[in-house]
Amino acid sequence: MRSKSLSARSAYLRAHLSMTLLASLSIALASPAYALERPFPPNAKRGTLSMQAYPTITMNGQERRLSPGATIRNTNNTIDMPASLRGREYVVNYTEGPGGQIERVWILKPEEAAKPAPNESAAARK
Repeated sequence: MRSKSLSARSAYLRAHLSMTLLASLSIALASPAYALERPFPPNAKRGTLSMQAYPTITMNGQERRLSPGATIRNTNNTIDMPASLRGREYVVNYTEGPGGQIERVWILKPEEAAKPAPNESAAARK
């Protein structure tokens, strides 16, 4: 009686594990199909960013400042804290506020960096 109960349980566990693996594989294979192109504003510029002591940054080799409330989005389009980005350079798209401070920054994936900057694309269409 006990062995029958164990074999039924192990068959259930094997089936459950197989379904879980199949679902995980399906999600993993389908993920690239759901990758959407991030919409950058037409006035976004391209640059190379490195963080200094907040709110100071280096953009294209020049010292600049982040505006109050500036956002930095990583390659997954989630917000990164400026302190977590120190010590590296990033290819980015960015927008400036009226005072020249950097308002929004998007760290680019390699395939995004290979495309022209939004402000270059807009100028080419005119």
